[in-house]
Amino acid sequence: MNRAVKILLAGVCINLCMGVLYAWSVLSKALVSEWGWSNASASMPYTVGIVTFAAAVLCSGVLQDRMGPRKMVILGTSLVGLGMIASSFVTNPVGLVMTFGVLVGTGIGFAYACLSPSAMKWFHPSKKGMVNGLIAGGFGMAPLYLAPTTSALIASVGISSAFLYLGIAVLLVAVPLSFTIVNPPAGYTPAQPRGLKESGKTASAVADFNWRQMLKTRQFYYLWIMFAFASSAGLMLIGNITTIASVQGGIANAAYLVSILALFNTCGRVLMGMLSDKIGRIQTLLLVFVLQGVNMMIFPMLSTDMGFIFGAMLAGIGYGALLSVFPSITADYYGLKNYGSNFGVLYSAWGVSGFIGPVVAAVVVDATGSFAIAYTVSAVMLGIAGILALFTKPVTELPEEQQAPLVAA
Repeated sequence: MNRAVKILLAGVCINLCMGVLYAWSVLSKALVSEWGWSNASASMPYTVGIVTFAAAVLCSGVLQDRMGPRKMVILGTSLVGLGMIASSFVTNPVGLVMTFGVLVGTGIGFAYACLSPSAMKWFHPSKKGMVNGLIAGGFGMAPLYLAPTTSALIASVGISSAFLYLGIAVLLVAVPLSFTIVNPPAGYTPAQPRGLKESGKTASAVADFNWRQMLKTRQFYYLWIMFAFASSAGLMLIGNITTIASVQGGIANAAYLVSILALFNTCGRVLMGMLSDKIGRIQTLLLVFVLQGVNMMIFPMLSTDMGFIFGAMLAGIGYGALLSVFPSITADYYGLKNYGSNFGVLYSAWGVSGFIGPVVAAVVVDATGSFAIAYTVSAVMLGIAGILALFTKPVTELPEEQQAPLVAA
């Protein structure tokens, strides 16, 4: 097994541990039922964790471009493990906001931001989508084992000990793997895959933009809006799928839909990432926007178990694709040298989407008693994203007036 593959596998395994964020739904339920917390109090550590995660991705992106990925991933995985262990010693909302929301959220962001940039540099440019898809897929796959594992821990040893054991597991598994995450040496050239004919697109070098130069291109703003709008639509369904099944179909226990979403979210990240290597990033995004838009038009008519399963499958694939294609297109357009900080800036769109999607759904349901308007709003956002995609062209070189600063960046 060559070093590139080892680093890729290490990145996948680390993200399987960083996906501990997805264990919160189980923990939150236990905090309400066993410790008597309110739903609002039980959700606050997770909410803070999401915001901190998004902010930490930006910080880590900038720092890893200067310090290298290994130090940031070691710091990130250590913070996650220690934050989970610290959570086992607190029993109040403020304490868990600080330990889980701030420490764990920061650690996840620090580690997550570094894994794809490092791995991509070890592989041929034609494999960017595959690399991003597999690493992002590790994060998306985490709920499949973390939810039942956390539930079993809570049932056998209690909430506090569940935090403790999960934290210890992260320190034992993710931290050692973090020492393998490094950038290739100077002058390294990844081998060209057999049978691949170099096109102008893959053979030509992409100009290495820094984040300030990236912000001066219109393509960045197109990508930001597309990422924010499409993610908002996906998160609206992901965050409310069990409630939607209850409101529209009278299905009391729809927890199985969460697992289906997680499975197809992972499939979307891996398969759509690989597809984007074959047919192009923008073409893949257009396919995803159409897929999500059709799903939004179908969802108001769903009322059966099979219908919701089908809708959850489409939602998972469509949302998961975004988490592999947008990192890849950032590298395509703006180069790999400053990829960490560049994608960190673009990733702020995901942070905003985590607010837009759930809030739109909550306001609509409280006001009308149904999700109908939320579906329409999401469909409109996807339509706008699709239109912008049609006008988004690659950025191949820096404008002349911006080339001088690149040397000093």
